[in-house]
Amino acid sequence: MPVLEEVLDVFVDSLISHAALVVYLLVIMDERGWGRLSRLPVLLFSPLVASWISIVSYKAFSGAPILCYCLDSSVILLMCTLWVKWAWCIGFWRAFAATCMAGVFQVSVSCLSRTLFMTVLLDRASQFMVVMVIYWAAVLGSAALLYRLRFGGWFRLLLEDGFSQRRTALFFFAMEATMEVFIILQKGIQPAYLIPYCLLMMIVVALIAGLVIYLAQRSDAARKIEAQQDVIAQQQLYEQDLEAIRQEVQAFRHDYKNLLAGLSQAADEGELGQLRASLSALDAGFDRRIGQKIQVSAQTGNLLIPQVRSLLLFKLAAMGKKGIDCRLEVLYPVESVCMDVWDLVRCLGILLDNAAEGALETQTPWVEIVLLAQGERLSLRVSNPYEGIIDPDKIWETGFSTKGEGRGLGLSSYQHILTRYSNTVSSTGWAGGVFVQELAIGERP
Repeated sequence: MPVLEEVLDVFVDSLISHAALVVYLLVIMDERGWGRLSRLPVLLFSPLVASWISIVSYKAFSGAPILCYCLDSSVILLMCTLWVKWAWCIGFWRAFAATCMAGVFQVSVSCLSRTLFMTVLLDRASQFMVVMVIYWAAVLGSAALLYRLRFGGWFRLLLEDGFSQRRTALFFFAMEATMEVFIILQKGIQPAYLIPYCLLMMIVVALIAGLVIYLAQRSDAARKIEAQQDVIAQQQLYEQDLEAIRQEVQAFRHDYKNLLAGLSQAADEGELGQLRASLSALDAGFDRRIGQKIQVSAQTGNLLIPQVRSLLLFKLAAMGKKGIDCRLEVLYPVESVCMDVWDLVRCLGILLDNAAEGALETQTPWVEIVLLAQGERLSLRVSNPYEGIIDPDKIWETGFSTKGEGRGLGLSSYQHILTRYSNTVSSTGWAGGVFVQELAIGERP
């Protein structure tokens, strides 16, 4: 019975720590919905297993409490990492980095609560209640602050654009290990130094959070500068090629008109009548094709957002090389959009990539892109032919794809981006062999 009571006490303490860890994970992973909470019951195995390991290790290595604590913490870190990997469907190193980052905040609050527990002079039940109230107030308050600072977005950006995922994960593990050292050193702190000790720990946590945001901002700035340089280079190359092609087409069309005029009179006199009709039809088709190319050039001129224009030029050229007929309509100048430009670029890129892949599975591949700007409002529609069968209930699920496993991350990422903006509405339609994706971006709320 005493053993069961001891296990129960350790389990409750571990369960509280896991609950706080989950709160920080939801903020760090920039989670906006409640879908992940349905996977919480599986996480209960972690405090249960950790409790028994803690009891057994402290009995087996009673003379080495630091070793027991390190073993217990390592087991919890590993099990929580596996749960994050499964719950968010991400790679191991990204899950490990997220768990370590959440552990930094959870361990710091736990350390502060233990310090408070040592200083509050009440009976055990009252002492526990007071400490729990302050503990959860600190957890929820700090989580709300991180949310307001958009810490989750910066953290995810750092994971995507930082060093290699393994090095980034090890960096966050070093930060988490630093906070664990604070707990180990806590038992040797004299009461007179508890306040400086707590202040030092809070400063370290603030510096870690600030360092994450700083590195993410530097990475984001470098990415934008690099993208802007690519935009300038692509636009210059495109405009040079377009001007050369336009001059060549005009010269060819001039010679062709002269040739056609010389044949017209001869065609009226006899056997060449049918030839005239054929040449007229050929001339009309030539005008139509050239007109379409010039129209595309004029339409791209209405795109006054460099990042969007560059992306469309690149995608149109890539689809043209694959034999996809591209139709672009930008009826009015697009000067601004009420969302982050880079998020719009990511959304547009995802829709165009999916449209191109779907179109290539048909006999006559084509992609139609329509952008309609009305003041600060922007409507985007991407259409393509598709001959397969689409399940509308599954296309938004992470990892789902009609092309097999290991793909299908685009539309779920697209949907995740849009959850950040209350002024966006997306819709999907499929009828008559045509798949249509629409995105409406309204004015700023």
